[in-house]
Amino acid sequence: MKRMSIRDFVVTVSSLCTGLTVMTSASAETVEQFYKGKTITVLVGTSPGGINDLTARFAAKHLARFIPGNPDIVVQNTPGGGGLVTANRIFNASERDGTVLAKLERATPQLAIQGNPQVKFDPMKFVWLGSMSSYADDAYLMLVNADNPAKSVHDIKQGSPLKLTFGANNAASSNLIFGQIARDALHLNINVVRGYTGAAPLFLAMQRKEIDGQMVGLSSARSGQRDLWNKKAFRPLAQFGRKTRLPHFSDIPTGRELTSDSAVLALLDFAESPFFMSLPFVAPPGVPADRAKALQAAFMQMCRDKGVVAEARKLGFDVSPIDAEEIHAILKRMYATPREVVARYIAISTEKGKK
Repeated sequence: MKRMSIRDFVVTVSSLCTGLTVMTSASAETVEQFYKGKTITVLVGTSPGGINDLTARFAAKHLARFIPGNPDIVVQNTPGGGGLVTANRIFNASERDGTVLAKLERATPQLAIQGNPQVKFDPMKFVWLGSMSSYADDAYLMLVNADNPAKSVHDIKQGSPLKLTFGANNAASSNLIFGQIARDALHLNINVVRGYTGAAPLFLAMQRKEIDGQMVGLSSARSGQRDLWNKKAFRPLAQFGRKTRLPHFSDIPTGRELTSDSAVLALLDFAESPFFMSLPFVAPPGVPADRAKALQAAFMQMCRDKGVVAEARKLGFDVSPIDAEEIHAILKRMYATPREVVARYIAISTEKGKK
């Protein structure tokens, strides 16, 4: 066996020390050092123009200054599958270093609880940053054109001669699910037409009188259709995503007030659960713990900043944030829903309306 010369020994030891120094320096990199000069991409699972897109762009505008290192933030729309494309992508195929985030649709995590075979993620394993809204000052409205003959929800109760046509997206969209719950569980006299691609095309269809209305969030209507909303071009008939009436619509009943059937009330409780984490943001599993904590802290600081909140309210957004721990609590309650309730929800939400 050839002996190592003193010179070779010194070189080898020196190389090992250098390697250890590099490894130590890398592991000691601070969150600020990592993010300085970096760009964060926020994926959005919907087309441009709706509340998910608008709030993602709003967060992208403000979040960077709360993250150590102040990285740039860009938004990328990746629509498809009712948000499943985005959720599956960030869970399985995105960088896990804290440079990719996602604005999920609120009902997308619920698909995992339903056992949807297209789900390739575990909601409990996401790094949840929090939600911008807990729906404290928001509502999911059954909205019709102001000139519609239906003046209240009682005008479209089953058996009435008046029947309305509502537009909706495809699978997993709240407007489709609640349209079909209103029709099949609350027995309202409506027809649901699928195939639209977001709130903006639905509002355009309402203006063209192709449809009578849609299920849509108050924030989405106020922010995405501000001029028409201010001109009172729409009329709400009912409000969902709430246990009590929104004070601003004290004369508009909640969905829960339209039934005394305990089975339907349990269905509504499960269906409305995602609204209480209405505008959630996530990072993929595996993000280094220090960066995950920094992102979570930055998100909550942004949502509580007085200037950010004031600007959001001017735009019509409800900012009533909840943190990652509260989101996990909502998910746990959803997982605890009796299977017969989930089964009924699946049956209603997957039933196809008129094409």
